[in-house]
Amino acid sequence: MNRKKNIAALACCLLLPLAAAAAGPAPSSKPLFAATLTDLAGRPVKLASFHGRPLVVNFWARWCPPCVHEIPDIVETRARFKSRGIEVIGIAMDNSTSSVREFTRRFHMDYPVLLAKDQGFALLQALGDASAGLPYTLVVDRDGNVVASKLGRMSKPEMETAFTAALN
Repeated sequence: MNRKKNIAALACCLLLPLAAAAAGPAPSSKPLFAATLTDLAGRPVKLASFHGRPLVVNFWARWCPPCVHEIPDIVETRARFKSRGIEVIGIAMDNSTSSVREFTRRFHMDYPVLLAKDQGFALLQALGDASAGLPYTLVVDRDGNVVASKLGRMSKPEMETAFTAALN
């Protein structure tokens, strides 16, 4: 399993520069709001329950170095924007509830984190990440329109822009 994770992490790092350069039309948010994922207590969560709110949806994995480096900045940026009604949803590309729960504690992830389980890669692709690379961030406004997306680690200025775009 470690070999598989190492290969996936290496592919993630190698594909990001190429995938980030390819821009296309904004994906639809319909697959996002049609999905039901699992929370860290093992309960199903319908993502439709988040419709109507500005969202930053971040797909990540514990074994993805760019994801791990990005998360503290997401936590910090969310704290600054939370009072304005924005929500961050972390979607872990993982099956292990206990491992993800421990990771979220260690990184002080105080926003909803859901497990993608076997739906993760198909959902990534349906939301515009054709290579299913990580991290992948989708920004959705109050009307449910995807206003931005990014394959690869977001810088702090990119996060500021993304969070602001979700609110406009």
